[in-house]
Amino acid sequence: MTEKLQTLRDNAAMRWTALLLLALAMFCAYIFMDILSPIKDLMQTERGWDSLAFGTMQGSETFLNVFVFFLIFAGIILDKMGVRFTAVLSGAVMLVGGLIKYYAISESFFGSGLERWFTENLNYIPIFEELGVSPFYRGMPASAKMAAVGFMIFGCGAEMAGITVSRGIVKWFKGRETALAMGSEMALARLGVATCMIFSPYFAKLGGTINVSRSVAFGVVLLCIALMMFVVYFFMDKKLDKQTGEAEESDEPFKVSDIGKILSSLGFWLVALLCVLYYSAIFPFQKYAVNMLQCNLTLIEADPTSFWGGSSVTIVQYIVMLLVAICSFASNFSKKKSLKLGLMVIAVVALVIYCYMGYMRGTAETIFAVFPLLAVAITPILGNYVDHKGKAASMLMIGSILLVICHLTFAFILPMFKGNAAGGTIVAYITILVLGASFSLVPAALWPSVPKLVDEKIIGSAYALIFWIQNIGLWLFPLLIGKVLENTNPVGTNPDELNYTWALIMLACLGIAALLIGLYLKVVDKKKHLGLEEPNIKE
Repeated sequence: MTEKLQTLRDNAAMRWTALLLLALAMFCAYIFMDILSPIKDLMQTERGWDSLAFGTMQGSETFLNVFVFFLIFAGIILDKMGVRFTAVLSGAVMLVGGLIKYYAISESFFGSGLERWFTENLNYIPIFEELGVSPFYRGMPASAKMAAVGFMIFGCGAEMAGITVSRGIVKWFKGRETALAMGSEMALARLGVATCMIFSPYFAKLGGTINVSRSVAFGVVLLCIALMMFVVYFFMDKKLDKQTGEAEESDEPFKVSDIGKILSSLGFWLVALLCVLYYSAIFPFQKYAVNMLQCNLTLIEADPTSFWGGSSVTIVQYIVMLLVAICSFASNFSKKKSLKLGLMVIAVVALVIYCYMGYMRGTAETIFAVFPLLAVAITPILGNYVDHKGKAASMLMIGSILLVICHLTFAFILPMFKGNAAGGTIVAYITILVLGASFSLVPAALWPSVPKLVDEKIIGSAYALIFWIQNIGLWLFPLLIGKVLENTNPVGTNPDELNYTWALIMLACLGIAALLIGLYLKVVDKKKHLGLEEPNIKE
């Protein structure tokens, strides 16, 4: 009997290696995405960016994706040119945007001809200004304007990378551990959030002198690594296609009618709406979370001459964080109960040590860095459950409920502990961990559901449309948070004394809307048999 030909995709080690390459690239992209978030206060003191300038610049990341429809074109490119070409292209675009943003924030920009040009121009953008969606405004600092241009370009590459990675996982894991793979990819990628929170302030304050451009330079180096990961993946994916005989490009030319097929699906629209509501309550929040904690916690910052106030503690804490992530993640794949229990115990002990170190350091960024750690532990569990048991729509509803609870806790309960350093820090840690767990429900349940709603040949376009709709929220809500802060706080309020209550209520309302959409999605799934509650792997 002839043995069936084994491809790279049939080899578990090789398909998980492909996943690791994609996840590492997104890990680097996530770090750059929020590289300025933990140093919002420094951007105001060092570069003159108030909340409106900061929010406008942060929202610019998705401007071209939303208003120039770049994400739609990215989906067409992905369906036409394939995963590997689009992956390398997205890595290159991210790097170009990152370099522009770095120059805008560097000392070299100040006093240059470009600074004068940006000061005198882009103060009025016809049509966009009238519609109220301009990425610039009169009086916006020149450095923020140019950084916004770079961030727009980076955003095109980052979102293109996002849909490419999703399509790549479907390609390598279809009929196998799709939800587990997507959940694991996002769990690793979101460690970039913790890495950013820990190291961005570290580089900005390195050597006792403040230089915010060092943080961005750190991010640019990581974007170079992301591009290298995509290049390695390129050759690995090419070898797979040679083995399977599959064409990288689509056999059929892309037709505009394909988009019509996607948009005519009620299930697609519900998933897309749930996505934009949910992610709009998370990603924009991340950009302000550190400053929100600075305003609501009584932090006792460590003496700079002590271990807790020195630079070496940053490295030690990061190593402890990696220990939490590795042990908790590995425990999901351990077959031996004793080893599984041992890894979980190590992870819990390391997490307690990590939180204690954050408290002793007395900085908001090290406290918020705990955000993705619980997600790393439970995302593989959730993904594995969806693969074998289903219940994706139910998980989305649970995630929305947790989201609402967390934002309302930040809005009303956390401020009650102002003046109580230990109590406030404990409440913050628990809420942040639960919010991270809520966030893990979405990649494990939502993204693997998309292939159930559309034909395989237009999956790239389907992901692109969802990302485009999502990007509307990711563009709008950083701006709205900035405007809410400006309108609910007196002019001249110190950056560490802002009142975030109304901004957090706004984000909680998004979670309530997502919950209602989730309830309706479950009803539609049951009525139309979309298969969202069914397992990905048929026994």
